[in-house]
Amino acid sequence: MDRQKQDELKQAAAKQAAGLVEDGMILGVGTGSTVKFFIDELGRRKEEEGLALKAVVTTSSRSRKQLEGLGFTVSELADIDQADLTVDGADRVDKQLNGIKGGGAALTLEKNVAVNSKKNVWIVDESKVVDHLSGFPLPVEVLPISCEQNKRRFEAEGLNPQFRLNADGSRLKTHYGNYILDLHVDSVPVPSGLADYLDHTVGVVEHGLFLDICDEVIIARDNGEIETRCR
Repeated sequence: MDRQKQDELKQAAAKQAAGLVEDGMILGVGTGSTVKFFIDELGRRKEEEGLALKAVVTTSSRSRKQLEGLGFTVSELADIDQADLTVDGADRVDKQLNGIKGGGAALTLEKNVAVNSKKNVWIVDESKVVDHLSGFPLPVEVLPISCEQNKRRFEAEGLNPQFRLNADGSRLKTHYGNYILDLHVDSVPVPSGLADYLDHTVGVVEHGLFLDICDEVIIARDNGEIETRCR
């Protein structure tokens, strides 16, 4: 699929998701290329329909800048109780609405916003939809102080970890100053088992397995149809 067609699909899914946003909501906004279209649509609704939100929180500086440029005031997660709705993208999503997220290195804040939201909606194009979680490296955010030990442990488990790097070859640092080890596994047949292992590994800050979090996925299909799947 060419880039233009993929963008058209993302835009269609984003527009439908924006239709779920109501006046007076506390809204969580994720990050990524699909979410960019969602924010554009929020801006259009604000301009043309007078959409007014009680508060907005976001998961990246890029989304914050875009939202503020459209006239929205962005709050910190700590300043709200919980979001009424959070809309985000996903790198992969399976039949059970479990996902892999963190391609943009914002997985820790993304998961914090998600679990403090009454409803989570993901917007994706059909290239992100799989039967079983696969086809995308699983990000794991790790503390620098023990990152080498974590890497060796993951290697011993056959998880094929690689540090995520910047263009200049240096290790990428997250918003919180940590590193990301991308686990290159062919598939994740039992996501809950791997999540439990990572949750109990000292030095792991967060991982990109988002399980039992998403309530609804909006999928833009190549044939132009929009499919909605609910948990």
